[in-house]
Amino acid sequence: MSLTAVLDEPGFTAFPAPAKLNLFLHIVGRRADGYHLLQSVFQLVDVHDTIYLRLRDDGQVVHHNPMSGVPADTDLTVRAARLLQSKLSANHKFGVDIRVEKRLPMGGGMGGGSSDAATVLLALNRLWNLHLSRSDLMALGLQLGADVPFFIFGRNAFVEGIGEIMTEIETPERLFVVLHPQVHVSTPEIFKDPNLTRDTPSIKVRDLEGAVTRNDLERCAVQKYPEIGRHLDYLNQFAPARMTGSGSCVFAEIASQTEVDAVLFGLLESINGFAVKTLSRHPLYEYADN
Repeated sequence: MSLTAVLDEPGFTAFPAPAKLNLFLHIVGRRADGYHLLQSVFQLVDVHDTIYLRLRDDGQVVHHNPMSGVPADTDLTVRAARLLQSKLSANHKFGVDIRVEKRLPMGGGMGGGSSDAATVLLALNRLWNLHLSRSDLMALGLQLGADVPFFIFGRNAFVEGIGEIMTEIETPERLFVVLHPQVHVSTPEIFKDPNLTRDTPSIKVRDLEGAVTRNDLERCAVQKYPEIGRHLDYLNQFAPARMTGSGSCVFAEIASQTEVDAVLFGLLESINGFAVKTLSRHPLYEYADN
């Protein structure tokens, strides 16, 4: 069934699942269990997936348009809903129908799947009248993926540890152009690379302004996926460009809408790009009890 038909169906409510950019990403160490210790600034931006939810009274969680090759039971949105069901009392039979409109690049380093899962947790917390606290929802989200708690935290943040330590920060309003190289980066492959920098000196949140930063994963990603480097080269003509997360998306801050239009107008047919604006907080921030 097409998305247009979905929107005509009664009972579905739309909820946004916004993307994030890693304004920088430093690897500052490694734990004994192999997990890497990082520092980053996670910035919410206004491009988003849309999650459509419709309540059921039979306890079933049904994904109506799962991605090709991804069993519905393994989809993060389904797993999020079922995880939240574990917080229901035994006599409740709350369920949900789920449809997802994807706009965020798959495997692009913008947090699409994690954000989708967070939006399901936040929206159902409200729709099922659970009144779970933000910290409770973040703990559930961590069971689904390292980036899920950030989207439930709902504010731009200085992120540390393996991604679980967040300090809210204020960031200015900005415009970015994002390019999406048509390659799928294997995050584990990048983190296993013997040439990956793992000893970048730590910085304090109070020292962020004026700090020299980079994405420590970028060099390895470009070596393995030269197409990322080609996209960086294009953006670097206009402003300093950087990869977000483990890739493959790259971005640059552009000073004005006129300049954004010029960057996008000049794109080659082989390059997919779009503009985003920063958000100060998640659109569903109020859906968690503080």
